[in-house]
Amino acid sequence: MQDKTYIEVYDSTLRDGAQAQGVSFSVSDKLLIAEKLDWLGVHYIEGGWPNPTNPVDQQFFVEAAKRDWKTAKICAFGSTRRASLKPEDDANLRHILDAETEVATIFGKTWDLHVRDVIRCDLDENLRLIEDSVAYLRSQGRRVIYDAEHFFDGYKANPEYAVKTLKAAEAGGTECVVYCDTNGGMMVSEVMAILAAVAPHVTVRTGMHAHNDTGVAVANSLMAIEAGATHVQGVINGFGERTGNANLCTIIPNLELKMGRNAIGRENLGNLTEVSRFVDEIGNLSQDHRTPYVGESAFAHKGGAHIDAMMKNPQCYEHIDPTLVGNERQYLMSQQAGGSTVVHKLQRVLPGIDKRDPRVAALLERVKNLEHEGYAFEAANGSFDVLAHRVVHEYEEPFEVVAWRTISRHGNGGDQPSDTAHCESEAIVKLMVRGVLRHTVASGDGPVDALNRALRKALRRSYPGLDAIRLADYKVRDLSAGEGTAAKVRVLIESRDQNTGQIWGTVGVSENILEASWEALLDSFRYKLLLERREAESA
Repeated sequence: MQDKTYIEVYDSTLRDGAQAQGVSFSVSDKLLIAEKLDWLGVHYIEGGWPNPTNPVDQQFFVEAAKRDWKTAKICAFGSTRRASLKPEDDANLRHILDAETEVATIFGKTWDLHVRDVIRCDLDENLRLIEDSVAYLRSQGRRVIYDAEHFFDGYKANPEYAVKTLKAAEAGGTECVVYCDTNGGMMVSEVMAILAAVAPHVTVRTGMHAHNDTGVAVANSLMAIEAGATHVQGVINGFGERTGNANLCTIIPNLELKMGRNAIGRENLGNLTEVSRFVDEIGNLSQDHRTPYVGESAFAHKGGAHIDAMMKNPQCYEHIDPTLVGNERQYLMSQQAGGSTVVHKLQRVLPGIDKRDPRVAALLERVKNLEHEGYAFEAANGSFDVLAHRVVHEYEEPFEVVAWRTISRHGNGGDQPSDTAHCESEAIVKLMVRGVLRHTVASGDGPVDALNRALRKALRRSYPGLDAIRLADYKVRDLSAGEGTAAKVRVLIESRDQNTGQIWGTVGVSENILEASWEALLDSFRYKLLLERREAESA
């Protein structure tokens, strides 16, 4: 009898995830993600459609065949044969075989609407398409997973026929039938009722593939597991066509930590946050910081009373230890923060500092005054650390700003069509660095980029480690609604160390957007130098 506590995890990031708006993976991107998924411990990685119309996918399978995969099976994806062709003559099935993967995943029509209006054949012929296609792939030595496309909509429209399609896949030799909520419109109660009705008719292993159009893809996937499925499909971070797919970064820890199932194993669970952020980075996507378990805010605490309780016992406001999924706890600085938050933040500067220390009150007062002016430190840990070092007199300025200015020139010199006009920006920076005046000039794609380049030129000789900093994100927020171009703005810069992968935020506030940007930029460099000093002191 099958072990219902062991759940196969099938990742579709490289195929279903790649169908998301704004996502495009190269061959190297797909290989990097596949290697990370294999390291995480998923059981199947769906590589895509291995046919000439998808050259990236086709090349991925060529390259994947050259690698040794530790835990995952690479799967080629496609559809059942065309109604007019025998399986051995069908190009789609031939391309699946040419991918030379051990596992083939094919989908077929469950909904009679699609049989009539999309592939346009009679219902009995569709059953033959399913059985023949699965049987042919099995005869060629492939393991077959069958995705029952639009299963739930099909069952609601014609229950008897929907079950017949599953039986056809079984007759062909599939090892797993996957119930697909392809339109993503099912409610949890509907999934429960339909799976209970279908269960007596299916003898092979079952799985779930859910889309998120009603926002319950994860819930529907977990409900299918409760109903007896031992195979679950999804996408890292949940992106995909339309509103996305079931998020494996939520499904996996729920299975492991809440439902007593063995998915990737507790020993691999601590790598989940790293994999989540890696996939977003490769896909050039902004992380949803509120994502359960792996989001930056998943274990972030802001209210003073909450933080005070957390310092006494983390179970007060956390449902799991964040380290179980590779995440970390954060105590955010804000006007709502109290002395406990400041004490926690100051531990790195002054280990063992007491909540009653006057420096704690001084820093808290300074933070609240700055936030009243428009600063926000929740996402600006770099600026907060620099501020904290200053307030507790543990900071030596690594450089002094003497003067700076930017110049922007618009136009095309008069010898080009008007639609080719561009803006050229130049920054001039004067700094005092270790007693030496540095005067640098740099051009850039806009005034902030020019300032960034000029600042680096001025500091590079004394602080070569600053070359590792890369601007990861830049945000501007209007703080004075209704005041138009005279409004005060807050600039948040997110920086990344390309050597260590560490990310930090810095903030600046001013009525002048360049002044605010300059302030945030300076703090980014100051924080990097703080990190280097800490590393040197601990070495």
